[in-house]
Amino acid sequence: MKKILFLSVFIIAALFPKNGEAQFNQKKLGGWYMYFVNTTFKESPWGVQGDLQYRNWNLIGDLEQLLVRGGVTYKPKKANIKFTLGYGNITTGQFGSSKSKSQESRIYQEALFPVQFGNRFYTNHRFRYEQRFVENQNFRTRYRYNLFVNVALNKAAMEKNTVYLALYNELFINGQRKTGNGNTVEVFDRNRLYTALGYIIKKGLKVQLGFMNQTTDNWTKNQMQMSVHQTF
Repeated sequence: MKKILFLSVFIIAALFPKNGEAQFNQKKLGGWYMYFVNTTFKESPWGVQGDLQYRNWNLIGDLEQLLVRGGVTYKPKKANIKFTLGYGNITTGQFGSSKSKSQESRIYQEALFPVQFGNRFYTNHRFRYEQRFVENQNFRTRYRYNLFVNVALNKAAMEKNTVYLALYNELFINGQRKTGNGNTVEVFDRNRLYTALGYIIKKGLKVQLGFMNQTTDNWTKNQMQMSVHQTF
């Protein structure tokens, strides 16, 4: 009888974790839906860019993050590089049925420069430095490097009606590690590996559909991504 009771308690404990974090389902496919826009002021080196991202722990409905971000850009006329100073506001939700949310304000600076190889391979290197003000946490910073690669498939150039392969890998490194109340984060924050198919609808407008594998020091998750990219 004691053995049966012990086994029952063990099974119940295994089926019902003690906290919400233990219930996190890494195997459930997430969904990210994004809109990116950028423009320059006529012949001026100045411009603006922004993005709106709705991220879910599942395909839709279980909010992971709502991100709104925008910045002022500067592209020197004699250098093939673009600099950005921007701000982002991020609302983060918890996995599952919890309605708890946290807020983050973020200032960032970035440098983006393209390198083309041959007729079909288009790369972009992006370096970003962030200053993060997370609700109920200490101020801290983060460093990011992203390598983007676009490969034109049915045409030699990235132009109207081109189907292309879109790839990127982005590495995140934490600056300050102390988040407050005796808590710390690792130097490695996360890595995002992405692959997708894209289609150029017309000059200045393209769409992408793909998958991203995101790995943090605590979990790994796959997420479907749909994005619209517009340039004026």
